[in-house]
Amino acid sequence: MKKHTFTDDSFGLALSFLMFGEFCGLTLDLLAKFLLETYPLSQFIFIRSVFALLIFSCLAPWYGGFESIKSERWQWHLLRAGLSIIAMYGFFYGITKMPLVNTLTLAFVSPLIVTALSSTLLNEKVGWRRWIAVIMGFIGVLIILRPGNGTFSLASLSVLASAFAYALLAITARKLATTESTIAMSVYVLVGPLLASLFFLPENYTPPTSSAWIIFFLAGIASVGVWLGYISAYKKSSPVVLAPFEYIALIGAAIAGYLIWDEIPDQYVILGALIIICSGVFVAYREMDKTTSTRYLRGFRTAGINLLRKKFSKNNYPR
Repeated sequence: MKKHTFTDDSFGLALSFLMFGEFCGLTLDLLAKFLLETYPLSQFIFIRSVFALLIFSCLAPWYGGFESIKSERWQWHLLRAGLSIIAMYGFFYGITKMPLVNTLTLAFVSPLIVTALSSTLLNEKVGWRRWIAVIMGFIGVLIILRPGNGTFSLASLSVLASAFAYALLAITARKLATTESTIAMSVYVLVGPLLASLFFLPENYTPPTSSAWIIFFLAGIASVGVWLGYISAYKKSSPVVLAPFEYIALIGAAIAGYLIWDEIPDQYVILGALIIICSGVFVAYREMDKTTSTRYLRGFRTAGINLLRKKFSKNNYPR
């Protein structure tokens, strides 16, 4: 079985970026669920994407300027733009029809899809134990959906399609890590959904209130944070190793769903979620040897300390 090797600094930075992306992602989910109670899905995606692109334009100088957006690998970016349309529309449609924690639980089958596809698309060996974990994860999905009991719906199918698209986005981010800038990979995945929303916008637009405009803008900021966090993380470490840490967002989703919308997951959702999480954590365990596994928290801490040390050393001018 192929083992991933990484330093404390690289893994710690990757985990830091991932946690930042997770926080922004959960914030975006909460804002989206609130806005989609009043405003059409296409309108939400359009306005949120416009704000996000404007913010990226302001951030461009810190990521190599607008020149860094140029790319000769436009076929890959075109593919990622298409995947982002499926990912965004599928996930946010699910949010409008399902409890938040149910939606996120189904979406978090994505790390297992990454594992299933990594042998073919990333040339990583996936042993029989990890294949069993993948199969168990999908059994967890079936427990949540309970086919034949009326719980399998277009919304749940759209979320699963979104999870598949997100998995491919993670894998393609890893493949493009050596040649493409972070901002290039972030911008193109926003352009796709924005253009797609234009086809539906004329007949699906409700004038936002002043407070709604503020929430739309915050959603745009959160969107930027999601892509910068995730792409920066996957450029620094394998998506298979990082993916299980994404499950932390389920805790926040469960708490927020209960406090804001009085959503209580039933026993099938809880059981399915536990199976999916355990499968994902096992996959990560199989990816790391015993010496590497102890570096998770240590690498996270060490990276932060080293960044501060480098920062202060640059500003420590002789008097």
